[in-house]
Amino acid sequence: MSSNERDFSEVYGYRFEDLELGMSAAVSRTVSEADILMFAGVSGDTNPVHLDQEFAASTMFGGRIAHGMLSAGLISAVFGTRLPGPGCIYLSQNLKFKAPVKIGDTVVARVTVKELKAEKRRAVFSTVCAVGASVVLDGEAELLIPARP
Repeated sequence: MSSNERDFSEVYGYRFEDLELGMSAAVSRTVSEADILMFAGVSGDTNPVHLDQEFAASTMFGGRIAHGMLSAGLISAVFGTRLPGPGCIYLSQNLKFKAPVKIGDTVVARVTVKELKAEKRRAVFSTVCAVGASVVLDGEAELLIPARP
């Protein structure tokens, strides 16, 4: 291999053949003011429930909350960096938002292998985000996983 070539086998995460039912991985993040402002800037979602304390105080939440998709983005972080890791392709995701996330909350996003579809190299994962013992989001995702060369 020349110095200009890269061995892509070293870049990939788990291959389809390495996955097993029940495998799980997680990431966590404590949500900050900056996270909410940056997410609003990137997504264009400037709903005042996320950005305006006075407005948000008058809502059922009693104050500002993080964007639900900010927590959902942590699921993508698990897939892209931990399990299955680099090389996987996100095909679908369903989400149910169960509770709000506020500034200072630590969100733990966990994915767990639920089903393996060998004929198409697809894996179905349960996806859960929690703050402490409270589930704030749950759902299911399907990913295409690279095979071994």
